[in-house]
Amino acid sequence: MGKHASQMGAESPRTLIVGLGLTGLSCARYLQERNVPVVIIDSRSNPPGLPELQEEMFGVSVVTGGFDPRVFATAERLVVSPGVSILEPQIQAASKRGVEVLGDIELFAREVAAPVVAITGSNGKSTVTTLLGEMARHAGKETAVGGNIGLPALDLLSSKNELYILELSSFQLETTYSLKPKVAVVLNVSADHLDRYDGIEGYSETKSTLYKGAEIRVFNQDDSKVMAMCGQPQAGDLFFTLQEPANSNVFGVRLQEGDMWLCQGQQALLPASELQLPGQHNLANALAALAMGAALELPMPAMLETLCSFHGLPHRTQFIAELAGVRWYNDSKATNVGACIAALEGMKGSVNSMVLIAGGESKSADFSELAEVVKQTVRAVVLIGRDAALIEEALGDAVPVTRAVDMDAAVIYANELAKSGDCVLLSPACASFDMFRGFEHRGDCFIEAVQRLMA
Repeated sequence: MGKHASQMGAESPRTLIVGLGLTGLSCARYLQERNVPVVIIDSRSNPPGLPELQEEMFGVSVVTGGFDPRVFATAERLVVSPGVSILEPQIQAASKRGVEVLGDIELFAREVAAPVVAITGSNGKSTVTTLLGEMARHAGKETAVGGNIGLPALDLLSSKNELYILELSSFQLETTYSLKPKVAVVLNVSADHLDRYDGIEGYSETKSTLYKGAEIRVFNQDDSKVMAMCGQPQAGDLFFTLQEPANSNVFGVRLQEGDMWLCQGQQALLPASELQLPGQHNLANALAALAMGAALELPMPAMLETLCSFHGLPHRTQFIAELAGVRWYNDSKATNVGACIAALEGMKGSVNSMVLIAGGESKSADFSELAEVVKQTVRAVVLIGRDAALIEEALGDAVPVTRAVDMDAAVIYANELAKSGDCVLLSPACASFDMFRGFEHRGDCFIEAVQRLMA
């Protein structure tokens, strides 16, 4: 426990920050700047962010190594980090006592003065958030981008910002009540985080809360779960689809002059071949960004110029190298089954076949959907990680499966299995924490292993 407890004014409600890390540190910083006394509790003995907290905020009390009921008993408000489930018994008990439970996005929503774009979904959030941010900046708007990627939302607050573009996770939405986005989108819904939700329905319902209070709603016409959130259509609703767009409220694709074009209704905007991002899933991401940019009234030329120059983010279907006619792609950010399927289907048609490297922590996922897509698109699968056996069982005899002890071995096996004209795709469909510090570390290890292969 921290040695230097804050001096708490009797009139101040006692705020307990549950979970440190990047978000908890951001909340502590924000509240201390406003002279709100806080105590921080974390179930980990040495949580990330602790050295920074002790350096920045000498005197803040920190309780580590468990959730002590006595600490929760005196709290009048809980600010819960997204990494901590609100189903934790101590949080549930506090909530039943009438203690307010909120998160960093709720604190942000209560203070923000400029328009906010809120983006969630199972896959593509970071790409779309970053892409729209680039579009807005290219259009000359002072734009802050962050939330679940980059800087936490509270660290972005500044009077100079004209626009905030936030990626939000379902965990952040659980503790957000007052956010009224200028534009909101749920990009897609596929099974994820089922270790924290009661089935995909509970997960989908949490995502849908983003649309409450939104001025302009953007929907994915190709996703039935997202379209079910639409309810009564509202004036100003916009849509995106990988089909032909029916009217000017819909951004889609159309075959024209022998090429696939991105369109708004009848208006052709840009040949798909000019996009720098590979795959059908990134075509959908581009259309989603265009729809949101249109909702913000960003000039179309600036948006299209950005699309032609945007190369995507690391660890998201990122081209690494070509060796003996085989192209290597790093999609380590695919931490769920839906993301892996999107990558496989996105690459289909651009290569002869694929060798897939997958595996890790399953998060209680169902891999049966993956088997059908693998059968159609993949030559062989190399599995790593704790739950490799679960994936192998789900794949059955769809394709040959090889197990590897680590990333280096997986890359060596994949190289032996791939043929000229193929690609090798790291798209794990799993979380990374069984073997790596995070998806970035996993992707970096893959890149290093490929580079060793080429040396």
